[in-house]
Amino acid sequence: MADPAIIVKNLGKRYTLGQRSSGSYRTLRDTLAGLLNQESGIKNLESKEFWALRDVSFEIQRGEVVGIIGRNGAGKSTLLKVLSRITEPTTGRVTLNGRVASLLEVGTGFHPELTGRENIFLNGAIMGMKKTEIRARFDEIVAFAEVEQFLDTPVKRYSSGMYVRLAFAVAAHLEPEILIVDEVLAVGDAAFQSKCLGKMHDMAQCSGRTVLFVSHNLSAVRQLTAHCLVLKKGQVSHLGNAESAIEHYLQSNEVVSNDVAQQPRVHECSGGARFVELRFKTSPAVFTSGDRMEFITVIVWDKAVSEARISLTIFTQESNAVGSGFSATCIRAESAGHSSLAVCIPAVTLAPGRYHCTIALGMKTGGTAVNMDAVSNVLHFEILAAESDGHTPLQWSPNWGSLRLSGLEVSPLT
Repeated sequence: MADPAIIVKNLGKRYTLGQRSSGSYRTLRDTLAGLLNQESGIKNLESKEFWALRDVSFEIQRGEVVGIIGRNGAGKSTLLKVLSRITEPTTGRVTLNGRVASLLEVGTGFHPELTGRENIFLNGAIMGMKKTEIRARFDEIVAFAEVEQFLDTPVKRYSSGMYVRLAFAVAAHLEPEILIVDEVLAVGDAAFQSKCLGKMHDMAQCSGRTVLFVSHNLSAVRQLTAHCLVLKKGQVSHLGNAESAIEHYLQSNEVVSNDVAQQPRVHECSGGARFVELRFKTSPAVFTSGDRMEFITVIVWDKAVSEARISLTIFTQESNAVGSGFSATCIRAESAGHSSLAVCIPAVTLAPGRYHCTIALGMKTGGTAVNMDAVSNVLHFEILAAESDGHTPLQWSPNWGSLRLSGLEVSPLT
């Protein structure tokens, strides 16, 4: 039987960009700015409507951990602010069945002049808890946040990492039925992020609480959430299990082009040579784990170069680096011109999935290695599962990572 914790129907949030309406309050600064614009011949821009969210509808059941992903500007933060009742919706309605704790931005919900201890009790009171309830969880909150030494210091003197640790500990331990967490956890260190992910998982699995988690870290979304909502230009473009949602998001945002000139360049390059073509020998670029992979590159040289090397870094679709390799022999250009080269990777032992590369051309100058050119987001390819070799199952779990190791050799000690 359905037991929704969050119901969103036809939700919309509209903002007005540009000129203020004639009836709104104007400050002295606004008036002076308007006069200066008139003097300089600059006309006021007409007001424009911008819908940060439009016709958003979904339900989240009690005890679910749901991810929300999308590009910057897709409407994720606006949605969370509406769900947290920080922002009023323009259209539609939201039904929240339970007490809500939100962690949206560093500093949200804390009074900077109050100490950490005082802010814990303040936040609990805001959530409708009694002092006895807060005291019962107080030691647990402080231990999780690891800020005991600074508990009686005003939080305005905290670092951003300390702020986030205490804010998350308060939000997670004061027993909310619904926990809403934005990208703010990225401020913390890796150990604390892992600790927070574990806590959110425990909240859902053991306590039956509902968690909404927004992050650009797709690995964390995949690890933590069972279902995922994809926002695109303020609308729901996909709602389903986490794997299908991440796949939909990556496919809809993937930029694949054979025109190297259009791809992102690394700025810290010395120049002197540049890649003008990069393509796999086979099309489509689909390989089986363990296959030999070859691609063609064309380099234009602005001058003679005696010793240069190509380096390649492979990334997952989530932009996590898998590994790098370097050309074993040096590349030489006798004079300005171009070279067409075939590059081979003998055996790519990657897990099934989609990948892309960053390729760089480097040389040594005065004993220091410098990049002449480097291009990212190129050479997109897909790895298919290899047939079972007696050691590895045909199905690969994303939790196992991206590197496919060969069968481990086990022998008794003598």
